Amino acid sequence: MKRIIISILCLSAVAASAFAEDNSTPAADNSARNQRDRSGETQTSGDQSNSSPDIKTTAAIRSAIMHDDSLSMMAKNVKIVAENGAVTLRGPVKNAAEKAKIAQLAQNAAQGTKIDNQVEVKASE
Repeated sequence: MKRIIISILCLSAVAASAFAEDNSTPAADNSARNQRDRSGETQTSGDQSNSSPDIKTTAAIRSAIMHDDSLSMMAKNVKIVAENGAVTLRGPVKNAAEKAKIAQLAQNAAQGTKIDNQVEVKASE
């Protein structure tokens, strides 16, 4: 009986240590970016205009991005902020090709609109 209890305790300890050593989750600390966004110098979702033309522009760009199967989920989550006829694109993407593709889709969906492409290529880990 003692052997069974000792065996169970040993297996539990091994299993617990295996879970504790899983450091694959990236750090959630993005305070530097939050500080940048609080400064008021960059466009955030709170800057999105409620005018009908700006809402239609944002919706057209989002639809074009979502319907492009070549883009990663990260790329499909870029921020699109339309204000006074100008569009700002922000957020991370996997590579330069995705950044260029998003800019192209935005330009095609919102022809004649000034596009400020602030999309960032995420550094590979």
